[in-house]
Amino acid sequence: MAGLSGRSALITGAAKGIGFACAQALGGAGVCVLLADVDAPALAAAERQLRDAGVQAATAVCDVGDKAQVEAAVAAAVKAFGSLDLAVCNAGIVRGADFLEMSEEDFDCVIRVNLKGVFLTGQAAARQMVAQGRGGAIVTMSSVNGIKAIPTIAGYNASKGGVDNLTRCMALSLAPHNIRVNAVGPGSILTDVLAAVVSDKAAMGRVLSRTPMLRVAEPIEVGNVVKFLLSDDASYITGQVLYVDGGRMALNYTVPVPEQE
Repeated sequence: MAGLSGRSALITGAAKGIGFACAQALGGAGVCVLLADVDAPALAAAERQLRDAGVQAATAVCDVGDKAQVEAAVAAAVKAFGSLDLAVCNAGIVRGADFLEMSEEDFDCVIRVNLKGVFLTGQAAARQMVAQGRGGAIVTMSSVNGIKAIPTIAGYNASKGGVDNLTRCMALSLAPHNIRVNAVGPGSILTDVLAAVVSDKAAMGRVLSRTPMLRVAEPIEVGNVVKFLLSDDASYITGQVLYVDGGRMALNYTVPVPEQE
């Protein structure tokens, strides 16, 4: 895609899942990637895999809810690659419980990572881009659950709804600096989180019944959309949420699911 080769990117939550898929997609397009994550062993393994594939990659252990660690990750990207042109605010967690039983600690933890982490990462990355004076692009990771509601993950739903509007605020604030900001809202993606929830055929059937395309997506299918939004091919797109959901957001009913063997 246009304008990606030779640029540098910071990706949070990049050790596995969607974040790692974003690194694969961007790295394959010639972007130098700084992977940030709290999981140091997984981070090292992800870096090795990318380097084996010919991607220029570096890492930083980073808790996105900690401003100093986020700023250190941005500095690490600049030190490794000379600049920071792109950012993917992907790090996220989920804590589940009935609304009446959800603890304040779990709610706060989810908001800290999923919403405050996007704020801190987006702000630190944007400040670096403004200082460089040549613009840039940022993608935040939302979810269909920013609009749809699941009562057992109220903190997650609230955080992703916040990400949607934070993305719009960032886009408006940063437009004068030629920095575009958009969000991607995944539906059901084949990650470790989904695998833990969809543990049998009945559970998968419930997921597919709300997905018109009757399948879950691979993480790289989200990574490729992120790559598009960060590229110059999306040069007039900012302040948007693009859903990668197999048609789920358009659905007002359930679809029949074929019997699975």
